[in-house]
Amino acid sequence: MVKASESYDKLVKRINRFPLGAPPSKTLYKILAILFSEQEAELVSQLPIKPFTIKTAAKAWKKSDKEAEAILEQLASRAILLDMDYEGIKRYVLPPPMAGFFEFSIMRTRGDIDQKLLSELYYQYLNVEEEFITDLFLGSETRLGRVFVQERVLTSDNAVHILNYERASYMLETATHIGISMCYCRNKMQHVGQGCNAPMDICMTLNNTAKSLIKHQYARQVDLIEGMELLHQAYEHKLVQCGENVKKNISFICNCCGCCCEALLAAKKFGMLRPVHTSNFLPVINDDSCVGCELCIKACPVNAISMINKDIINHHNSQEYNRRIAKIDSDICLGCGVCVRSCHKNSITLAERAERVITPVDSIHRTVIMAIERGKLHQLVFDNQAMVSHRAMAAILASILRLPPIKQAMASKQLKSVYLEKLLNRYNKEI
Repeated sequence: MVKASESYDKLVKRINRFPLGAPPSKTLYKILAILFSEQEAELVSQLPIKPFTIKTAAKAWKKSDKEAEAILEQLASRAILLDMDYEGIKRYVLPPPMAGFFEFSIMRTRGDIDQKLLSELYYQYLNVEEEFITDLFLGSETRLGRVFVQERVLTSDNAVHILNYERASYMLETATHIGISMCYCRNKMQHVGQGCNAPMDICMTLNNTAKSLIKHQYARQVDLIEGMELLHQAYEHKLVQCGENVKKNISFICNCCGCCCEALLAAKKFGMLRPVHTSNFLPVINDDSCVGCELCIKACPVNAISMINKDIINHHNSQEYNRRIAKIDSDICLGCGVCVRSCHKNSITLAERAERVITPVDSIHRTVIMAIERGKLHQLVFDNQAMVSHRAMAAILASILRLPPIKQAMASKQLKSVYLEKLLNRYNKEI
């Protein structure tokens, strides 16, 4: 009989085989003990990193397909696992803690767990201990999330330069499913007495992730019209849209406030380290028309705006005088455009950043890059909890082949694979 502590030890090791893991601590073990029974911890620790079938789980657990399916469905019904259809075949996957099963656990009101206690533990683990949040947002050059610019403030000139995948509206328009849930961050903060008045039921999941959460009633399905209405509601409340850092098949868009939401709290705390990828725009202040009202300072969710004294020349009489005006800290600014909406003098406009932010193609591409940067590619490729399917290996290799040469070299070094080295050499000679 395996001791309870050993079961949770194995689960922690399994969670940390994925690029986005969870540093061990006493608080983490308390969280996992609420979310997983001892037996579930033991079983989940044996699951592959990549999506798997019922038969794969049954083989790993030495159970019948029927027994394995019952366990998998129970875990999926609590949003511990996500269940999805891949070309007509049902597969399951254990998502990372964030964005994943940590958030899902309090994205709806439920009576089977103590959500107040769980929120207090999340607050301790994420907002007090900090090791998890530092690893999550700063553990790799490629970030988990990116910021969408608020489309209503774009000029016709801006609109020419913005790409489809940089628009939150486009992500909704192209999604197969749109799910709306309670905001994990604000719900957590309410439970610890630090909530705010921003809309609560406005957290968006999309595509396969939404489909699974909708099926198990962790999200309610909405059509595009309602999805767009909620997006505009988020704009009106000066919330920032932070989504998965990919170009297509995005899994989430969070509508974030600067007081509760993990991504923006990290952005305020770590500033120039940019824990979230910015949009490709920067606000520009018109010094002549800025009246120093400070509305933009109050609106900025990451404290990227301050007031400075500046000598201004009055062009009517050529006299120079000192005036307080707003100044943008471009090293901290997210490029969200919230300040543009807040300026009643139209003194703030958006301009393109000098260098474009590079966005991974899809979740597999992002995961592979992050695995390389975190030194975990071997765990992703040689997923020894189950046989690697040709399709999964092909997807990973395809993502590696899309990388720049320096990242390919890092991948080859980590894997120490003659086969991969020859494959990369051949590919690079052909392009």
